Amino acid sequence: MRQISEGSRELTGIAAEMARITGIDIKRFDYPLLGEFKFFKSGARPSILIRLTDEDGLQGWGQSVPVETWTYETVESVESTLQHYLAPAVLGADPSDLADIHARMERAIRPSFSVGQPLCKAGIDLACYDLWGKQTGKSVSDLLGGARNTQIKLSWTIQSPTLAGAEKQLEHGRALGYDSFNIKVGVPQTPVYDLELVRTVMTFAPHGFHWCDANTSYDLDTALTVAPKLADLGLRGLESPLPPNRIRAYQTLKRQGALPILMDEGIVSPVEVAEFIALDMFDGIAMKVARCGGLWNATRIARLLQENGLLLFASGLTDPELSMAATAHFFAWAGLDFPAAVNGPQYLVDRGTMDPSFRPRGDSLQVPTGPGLGIELTDEARSAMTNVAAAREALPA
Repeated sequence: MRQISEGSRELTGIAAEMARITGIDIKRFDYPLLGEFKFFKSGARPSILIRLTDEDGLQGWGQSVPVETWTYETVESVESTLQHYLAPAVLGADPSDLADIHARMERAIRPSFSVGQPLCKAGIDLACYDLWGKQTGKSVSDLLGGARNTQIKLSWTIQSPTLAGAEKQLEHGRALGYDSFNIKVGVPQTPVYDLELVRTVMTFAPHGFHWCDANTSYDLDTALTVAPKLADLGLRGLESPLPPNRIRAYQTLKRQGALPILMDEGIVSPVEVAEFIALDMFDGIAMKVARCGGLWNATRIARLLQENGLLLFASGLTDPELSMAATAHFFAWAGLDFPAAVNGPQYLVDRGTMDPSFRPRGDSLQVPTGPGLGIELTDEARSAMTNVAAAREALPA
């Protein structure tokens, strides 16, 4: 991972205050699913679109991507929190002052052990970066300090209760140009099945970059037993084997040293990351921009990983277009070295985006180059937004 510079107004050459936020609109917008993914209980991937308008009439767009089976946030809680708490809190703010934006949101919805409602706050964060980019004519990755990569290589997710089903998924991924795979293991699958599943993937694509994700479903004894066997098969990492509050268990598994241990669940702010690093709990993080409250926290976490010589892997929450674009900008800036387990293009209709210029080609996702997030939403997405905060009087100078 390259040296990462501070992404700030000063270091990007933008010292002047930007036009302030005068209006905030939201809308639920669902994306149809392709096939089945065990974390979604309906035929759609829900999201909340967020539109910020500044005092010059310019608009920035963000997106919250709740999944109740991954996090405690629901699409309903995101919508009500934006309407009643976060939108009023950021009204009148400078969208380029992300420290102030996040301080306002933290005062409105206080953190406890971690960021309070990070997926909800990520939508505001993304919209601020999009608006700031449009105000300055810069892409989000340029605002962060500059992109090292122009595209992100993707991996294909394998999740199936049968080996025959997994083989079909592998063939489908290969047909679309993928050669690296992220493998879902753990409950309700047995450890014996998990090892056979990983062996099937390694045999199918012996030269790819593969790691597995247990989504916190192993206990320590199972993880200690399985990890060396996964390493013998050639796997490159074990993501989220344990619940994140099992601190001593993570320390034990890390000391075993069979293969790199990655955290995901539980990585929601730089505070936890610094503590977990000090406690020697992991070898790296499978980062999700949405899970940690957006780009501002994600960049701070990435710097902590670099400073401590730890691994940065890429992951997502089956993100649709705006959230997926933010993910692409972030990992382009961070100089990602490994294929990204960003599976919106796998499980969402139209490969996760209604903007045809942003669809992956093969397993490569081009980083948008336009101002802000660089994504154009359709008229359908833009229509019927609900205003939840608007300036009633002149903003302070």
